[in-house]
Amino acid sequence: MPPETEFDPDFARMDLPDLRINYDPVDPDQFDRPVTSFCLETSKDNDDLPLHSHRKGQLVVASHGSVMCRAPGGLWIVPPQGAVWIPAGVQHSNCVADFGKLYTVFIDPQVSMLPRTCCTLMITSLVRELIHRLSVFPPLYPLEGPTSRLGRVLLDELVQMPTTDEMYLPISPDARLQHLATSLLNNPGDRSTMDEVASRYAMSESTFARFIAKETGMTFGRWRQRLHILIAMQRLTAGSSVQAVSLELGYETPSAFITMFKKTMGQSPRRFLAERSRLINSDSLP
Repeated sequence: MPPETEFDPDFARMDLPDLRINYDPVDPDQFDRPVTSFCLETSKDNDDLPLHSHRKGQLVVASHGSVMCRAPGGLWIVPPQGAVWIPAGVQHSNCVADFGKLYTVFIDPQVSMLPRTCCTLMITSLVRELIHRLSVFPPLYPLEGPTSRLGRVLLDELVQMPTTDEMYLPISPDARLQHLATSLLNNPGDRSTMDEVASRYAMSESTFARFIAKETGMTFGRWRQRLHILIAMQRLTAGSSVQAVSLELGYETPSAFITMFKKTMGQSPRRFLAERSRLINSDSLP
């Protein structure tokens, strides 16, 4: 689980690609209920969404298309069988693919027993069904009744869901790391060696290696590979081919990319896409 990170105002100015809002945002704090669920559909190429926070915690679940969440400390991508949890009061912004669909669940901190830091949860089909069902009802539902009981069941189920850090790219407030992350997100095919990257920041290779380890808890190779995984999942979910993604990420052959993806994710890109398609076609999130 990523460490808790204080918000740095400089993070709000981090120039990351494709982080824009293309759906009508919801203000959950106006609804005095312990848990509410909303279904949001995206359009295309709308205005930027600045970093913001809510009094309530937010669970982001993708139904169609990719969703990337940005918060102090890094980037998270919402996996097909999972969700990203953003605790109450944490500055964040969600980037949703054009013409996508997502569910956002807002949970009052007084009833939440979820982690105090952002994380990815692997959720069950039952949890997805509960989220969808709750979104059908008005957010100002009676405090006692079927909808209220539905919300309590959802809260009970969520605390049992396991977390994973494979969908998380740590980015500390350090300006050099943020510049590097922006550079690689804009040009993920950059295959420069660690020594070449280090020289851009006036560091020796050993100093740069210690810097990356201190700021991310990872080696540079592992950190860049994690960045590639997030981009790959976003592109594949949006409909890009394996060959196109491998080329964009700078791999010499699609097989080299497939090997990296399978080693990291435990399944091939083709299996990932098949699982994603199965969830979209058969799961209860329409």
